[in-house]
Amino acid sequence: MLFSRQRQLLQLLNALGGTVGKIDLQKLLFLYCQETAAEAPYHFVPYKYGAFSFTSYADRRKLVERGLLHDDDSAWRITDGGRKAAGHASDSRLADFARRYAHLRGDALVADTYRRFPFFATRSEIAERVLDGDDAALARIAAIRTKPIGPMLSTIGYEGHTLESYLNTLLEGGVTLLCDVRRNPISRKYGFSKSTLARGCEGVGIRYEHLPELGIASEQRRSLDTQADYDALFEDYLRNWLPVQDIAVVTVQRWIDTGERVALTCFEHTPGQCHRHCVADRIEASSKTPLRAVHL
Repeated sequence: MLFSRQRQLLQLLNALGGTVGKIDLQKLLFLYCQETAAEAPYHFVPYKYGAFSFTSYADRRKLVERGLLHDDDSAWRITDGGRKAAGHASDSRLADFARRYAHLRGDALVADTYRRFPFFATRSEIAERVLDGDDAALARIAAIRTKPIGPMLSTIGYEGHTLESYLNTLLEGGVTLLCDVRRNPISRKYGFSKSTLARGCEGVGIRYEHLPELGIASEQRRSLDTQADYDALFEDYLRNWLPVQDIAVVTVQRWIDTGERVALTCFEHTPGQCHRHCVADRIEASSKTPLRAVHL
């Protein structure tokens, strides 16, 4: 059983001739998601060669394991089984897209995405080379690359996010350090277990730290059906747990005092249903730096 996005990926690769270089495939998949797909199957972050989808590479590994893609270090290559699994693409826009970009590859393709979508070139290691002589495009990238400065405290939940949309929210908020306040940083959702999230943060220039002592045990989070249930949990957390975690709280305060723009993270989208707002309130009240937490 394939996810819809995986089938679309195979259909796109097949429409592009079945074999596409790794960097080219990322750029073409990015453009397909921007221009053609009714609902983008993948999201992207600014990475060392431009727009990049961690999720597409996780899917690539699964498709290789199932024999639908060849295990090729230099390119994405569909197998006969992959063509069969992709099925017939009924949407003519896919074929139109493949024809439109049939001859655009390499530096020309990368430069095209940088000019049209400069945000995704902000962490590029090759922008100066592929845009050599295009001072206007380089200036647009440089303007976006400028980050907010000064200490900040914010909070964010990953509920409803893909890894890429989550990282982009952090980047757009000027976050420099992500502090994970989950007791057990494990998630069935791709991208949000500790090691994968840490690698994703590192890839876009954000420092990742984990302070499990600020978390709430999973058994305490069961049977939370109403806001009153959440409020009772947080009252207990504030009264019995957080007061004995001064070392962790001071650690976050020191990061902020040295100029870091810190985001506290956990699962829930709504701050009022997540203990991270309790941590933020405690830091606000005791920090030497005047703070007012922003909920991203």
